[in-house]
Amino acid sequence: MRADTSGVSFMQQLDDMATTVKAEEVSVALDGRYLGIDLAWADRNRTGVAVLAWSGQLLSSRTVMSDKHILDFIDEHCSGPVVAAVDAPLIVPNEGGQRDCEGELARDFGRFQAGPYPANRRNPALARGPRGGLLAERLGWALDPSVRPSPLVSQAIEVYPHPAMVSLFGLRTVVPYKARPGRTLLELQRAYRDLVRYFEDHFGSTLELDSSIRWHEIRRVIEQASRPFDLRAVEDEIDAIFCAYLAWMWDNEPDRLRVYGDVERGYIVTPAPPEQ
Repeated sequence: MRADTSGVSFMQQLDDMATTVKAEEVSVALDGRYLGIDLAWADRNRTGVAVLAWSGQLLSSRTVMSDKHILDFIDEHCSGPVVAAVDAPLIVPNEGGQRDCEGELARDFGRFQAGPYPANRRNPALARGPRGGLLAERLGWALDPSVRPSPLVSQAIEVYPHPAMVSLFGLRTVVPYKARPGRTLLELQRAYRDLVRYFEDHFGSTLELDSSIRWHEIRRVIEQASRPFDLRAVEDEIDAIFCAYLAWMWDNEPDRLRVYGDVERGYIVTPAPPEQ
């Protein structure tokens, strides 16, 4: 029997769903290999986290805030070395302007409206070093993309979902699921439905999304949203799931990925742009 949720706020329902899903995760805890982190540049904003098993199965995903919450999530699900794909700068040596990898990526993906936001140390969020790089250092994750993943060593790579989605899904432009001025709730829901369908069509079997309780809860959030803010509750989590798939690809299908830049200048890993 479905619980009566009348009179309960949307966000409280979301919290309750997360609690239920967490209970379901107990049996698969400490089996994680591939991490996806949609990392906020500052810890006052939300971060999405997701973890896949060695097989690629989606084990868990959620939204967190602080570094401690991220570390707790990793400790809960990963007992050994991991491959992590992080949507945030990991290496930022430049004081101003943009990194070389961002310029190279923009040349290939600008026509798809999928160019990256420039990272430099003049940005207050990066002045003391990028949060992602500091987190990787704290966890002992290797950052050099010229070194292949190993079952004995944890590795993190920087990724950017927009161009990767364009490539993997064969799109002409990015999926407009991000809240922007002028985008209505109906337009955003349509974009989220498209995104969910792309996930399921292109790698749903690898992630075993059909059997994922959390994935079905995310779908329900999209359908029941009554305002754009409700969709923001799952935006970072969805991005993190996509990043986790890129981590799986980095280990299992590396020939489908391209490294823009290098460990000295900073880099971004993404599939090559689609044929025109």
